[in-house]
Amino acid sequence: MSDYIVRATTADGQIRAFAVTSAETVETARKAHDTSPVATAALGRLLSAGAMMGAMMKGENDLLTLQIQCDGPIGGLVVTADSHGHVKGYVNNPEVMLPPNVNGKLDVGGALGHGILSVIRDLGMKEPYAGQTELQTGEIAEDLTYYFASSEQTPSSVGLGVLMNRDNTVRRAGGFLIQLMPFAEESVIERLEKNLAGVKSVTACLDQGDTPEQLLEKLLDGLTLEFLEKTDLQFYCNCSRERVEKAVVSIGKKEIAEMIQEGKPVEVKCHFCNKAYEFSVEDLKRIIKRSK
Repeated sequence: MSDYIVRATTADGQIRAFAVTSAETVETARKAHDTSPVATAALGRLLSAGAMMGAMMKGENDLLTLQIQCDGPIGGLVVTADSHGHVKGYVNNPEVMLPPNVNGKLDVGGALGHGILSVIRDLGMKEPYAGQTELQTGEIAEDLTYYFASSEQTPSSVGLGVLMNRDNTVRRAGGFLIQLMPFAEESVIERLEKNLAGVKSVTACLDQGDTPEQLLEKLLDGLTLEFLEKTDLQFYCNCSRERVEKAVVSIGKKEIAEMIQEGKPVEVKCHFCNKAYEFSVEDLKRIIKRSK
């Protein structure tokens, strides 16, 4: 089953909802960064969230960045997404290993520790919109739920999950994002709360094979659900040799000159997809000449 995001509305527009299945996307990220199980779970959750929040944006060139700066051993995470189902991301320490938490699950909260969640939306204005909140649990879904309530004043429910196989590949990944509009009636809110309480974890739903549509049908049962859009999702990085060359230029002439003196080719890797670009001594000489 290929990855995709669904967008839906319900109860005369009183609720807007998104759901995603993202196992292939998360597995692509795991392979690219060779992440440990707990790093895969953390990055997978943030990729799923980024995909759904990217689908909220309308503009052709709109860009969303989710950044977590934290004091836990994972060292931080970054995910970017657009409105076309393209998402990419990385963790600062992909090799982090921790024992399971008290529930016997991967300890994402322990890997993140304390920190700040930043949401940056570049909508083509002069300045991007940016909001920040402190991490509440480090489990990411609860942190985003808190972010929406406190920074955007939008009551929301976020569920995210990643399930691993015994060989540490990704078996299932996905999640949901449900938001109440300001005019939502009390009866609608009560029904939604009842539905949320009755649904087991996201991973349990994913594990039994629920599609994003089936997940939303459970969560929004009895609330006249209407599916609006389905968008294919993939891990996609738009890095190129030209972009990486600009990054090399930005380190400064002195440093490039030192690399040339060493007389060895330099390998530069893209943060987001880990693709390696090699620059020979001749390439470096050309770069330093051009940057004068």
